[in-house]
Amino acid sequence: MTVSLPQGNRWMAALAGLLLSCGASSLPAAEFDPQRHAEARKLVDELAERGIDRDWLEAALAEAEFRQPVLDAMKGAAERRLTWHEYRAIFLDAPRIANGVAFIEAHEAAFDRALAEYGVPAEVIAAILGVETRYGDVTGRHRVLDSLSTLAFHHPSRGRFFRGELAAFLEIAFDQQRAPGSLTGSYAGAMGYPQFIPTSYRAYAVDFDDDGLRDLWDNPVDAIGSVANYFAEHGWRPGEPLYHEAEGPAAPPEGIEFNRAARPPAVPAAQIAAAGLEVPDAMADDHLLLPVALEEGEGTWRYVLGENNFYVITRYNHSHLYAMAVTELAEASAAARGREPHGLEAADTTPEEAS
Repeated sequence: MTVSLPQGNRWMAALAGLLLSCGASSLPAAEFDPQRHAEARKLVDELAERGIDRDWLEAALAEAEFRQPVLDAMKGAAERRLTWHEYRAIFLDAPRIANGVAFIEAHEAAFDRALAEYGVPAEVIAAILGVETRYGDVTGRHRVLDSLSTLAFHHPSRGRFFRGELAAFLEIAFDQQRAPGSLTGSYAGAMGYPQFIPTSYRAYAVDFDDDGLRDLWDNPVDAIGSVANYFAEHGWRPGEPLYHEAEGPAAPPEGIEFNRAARPPAVPAAQIAAAGLEVPDAMADDHLLLPVALEEGEGTWRYVLGENNFYVITRYNHSHLYAMAVTELAEASAAARGREPHGLEAADTTPEEAS
């Protein structure tokens, strides 16, 4: 049935509709309201079937705000190529080393237990936290709810991935009885001391102080145990060295694929030696290594031969530069404490000899 309105009333109704539509588009808090957003509603349905309260989910997503700067940051995430010398300078500064020593000493009991239970040295765990967040001082200013909602429903190519991260984040917040809008992290949704993405948080975070919560935002003890657990689950081998220094030619030789840091060691020592790089004398020819070439500036190169534990660090971040920064920060922290870094040194003995 059609109802006719007087001309003035029709104009007022049209104006009200126009204002309402403009208001809706300018109110980002309503962008992901499940009552209006079909994909958000579908996510609510899925999570409600897993036991999360529907009203809680609807209220959480209705609060989420679209953030264009998050999408802009993702577009610019690939920074210019840095040499090892430039990258190292970002993370190997005196304050970060000194603060790492203080952090280890402040939580020595937790680090000792992490070594005993998971086999990961204190210096390596602390170096991860130092590189990621300066030991919890810089954990991100973005509301995780906003970042992940924006990426889940608006990223042009990785929406499915971030939808899974948003679902995991909501599960974590509900389980821990935290208000989703109160939790902050990076623009891509990495959270807490160790900057775990939500699926990693859900899979690897541990309640290391036995208080009933796996809290990586505010609890450094849980963060220490969780990083150690992450490494253990990804194949850390207690007591083994991370790498070996290797002399080599002025430029990286052909015939060796360097910096394959996202893959396990796969190049035999004999092949590396044949290309002109030194390998430890006692190392078996078929021992597999991960050759890394580090550009130190002005055409000079440094070569290291990564072992399994070096590769495990790259499971946290796929960059060989990242793994080397963590390694050197760990070594520097150990040296500042006057300690031999258990499992870090480029040992003269090889795994074959040790066995």
